[in-house]
Parts: sequence; C-alpha cells; structure tokens
Amino acid sequence: MVAAIGRLLRRGLPVTPAAAEPVLLDLRGIVARAADPADEASRTAALDGTLRGLLARFPDTRYAPAARALFGLPPAEPGQNLTARRDLAAEQAGHEVHHFRKRVEPRLIEKVAWELLADAERFTRSPMIAPRLAPSTVRQPVQADPFAWEVAEHEEHLSRLWSTVYAARAELLALERLISLDADRIDIGHQAVTAAWRWAVARGEAIGYTTAFAPDQDTAGLIALAGWTPALTEAQASRLTEAAGGGASREQFVHSLHGETGLGNAWTEGFLSRNISPEHIPEKNGSLS
Repeated sequence: MVAAIGRLLRRGLPVTPAAAEPVLLDLRGIVARAADPADEASRTAALDGTLRGLLARFPDTRYAPAARALFGLPPAEPGQNLTARRDLAAEQAGHEVHHFRKRVEPRLIEKVAWELLADAERFTRSPMIAPRLAPSTVRQPVQADPFAWEVAEHEEHLSRLWSTVYAARAELLALERLISLDADRIDIGHQAVTAAWRWAVARGEAIGYTTAFAPDQDTAGLIALAGWTPALTEAQASRLTEAAGGGASREQFVHSLHGETGLGNAWTEGFLSRNISPEHIPEKNGSLS
C-alpha cells in the first residue's frame, strides 16, 4: 500500500489508469464506490475521488495543506511536477525541503495508506451498501404475481431508504462546511435544523425498512452511514423522528419541536463544540427554529 501510494505520488492527482495499481483499485471502499466495479477506469475514478475526499479531511491539521500540495491539490497548481509540489509542501509544513522529503513525506504517505485501509475496513463492516443503478432503456413492468410484488416493494422501500440517507448526508456536509467557513451563527443554526430534519426522516425510513424487511439489521448502523451527528439520548432521537414522521415538511418539523430548547442545544451545540473552543461560542443558545 505505502509503496503503491508513493509511486502514485510521482504524477499526483488526478489518478490515471497507468498510475493506479491493483492493490489500490481492489480496496473494498474503491470497489464499492465504482459505478462499474468490473471496469478499471471506473475504479480509477473512484480512487481519485476517494483520495481527494481523504485529503480534504486529512486528520492532521498541521500537515493537511502540505499533504494536499504534495499530491497536487491546492495550494499546488495543476501540472506541477513532484519537485515543485515537494518544495511547496515543505513550505506549507514549515520545514526545509531535505528534512521534509526524508522525515515528513514518508509519514504523510503512510498516513494516507492507513486512511485508505481504514476506509476499506469501514466498507467491509458496513451493514449495507447502496445499490448501483444502471440506465433503463426499456420499460420494466412488474408482473401480476405475488413474488414480483414482494420484490418490487422491497426495492421501493430500499430506494426510499437510500434517498433519505443521502439527503441527510448532503445536509450534514453542508453544515460542516458552514462551520468550517466560520459562517454567521444564524446561518449555521438554520442549516443545523435542516440537517436535523433530514436526519430524522432518514432514521424513520431506516426503522421502517428494518422492521419490514431486515429485522436483523442495526438501525443505528444504517443511519450512521449518513455521517457523524452529536450523541442523543434514545428519547431525543425518537422525538426528532416523531416530529419528522408522516412526510412532515421542514416547517412542520420546526413547529412540532417549538420550544424544545434542550433538544435544539444538544444537536446544534454538539456540532459547534467539535470545532470551536468554549470561549468562542456565543452565549445565546440555539434552538430548533
């Protein structure tokens, strides 16, 4: 893994088929993300996207800009060779180039390798993987048969489940982006409510799906696929789910939770406390409004 990433580093991103070695293309997380797992070009594109996401969320904040520059992402410019990228990465890390190349760069490559392995492990342990879709060129009617109805109903519920999980993920990502941008507290609070609503809808769908079709599946594990959320009590999670039930709109969701400041604080402040030290959090608490 480490050697393969080191060789990939020579050309940097984007990943090309010539630079992508089987040990990387065969990772579970890469295969799962590929539109066509049997196609090498599709897996190469999945590897490129995965690496970009990994570097965007590089866990070592001190060396994150250096790691991105090293692989050819901003602050590096398109087309820069490894020598230029290495010089820029050393500057970003605050090291002399020789020291960076000998001491720091190998650790960054190793960290990227471990993150890719951890990503693969998460997919291996994942309770479910979203179904891949293929274009339909002809109508595929459901036959008038109990078995066909059952299969269609299962796929119908599964599609609804994944649509809500991805919708929740989109809003959670938008919230994290606003927090990272140090956006206005009002905008963050508004987005936190939207994320809570979408998360609650997804949780309701997950409960409905597992109850009807997969009683052995862990509902919490399914909803966790949407992304990280603050720790809530079972009562708090159930209250959010109840407020979002029955196809409730965002406005109906907010109205149902009006005045429940404690629940709003547990959700909103949970996100802020991961990124902002207590002395920088405004005194006025947020609410689901």
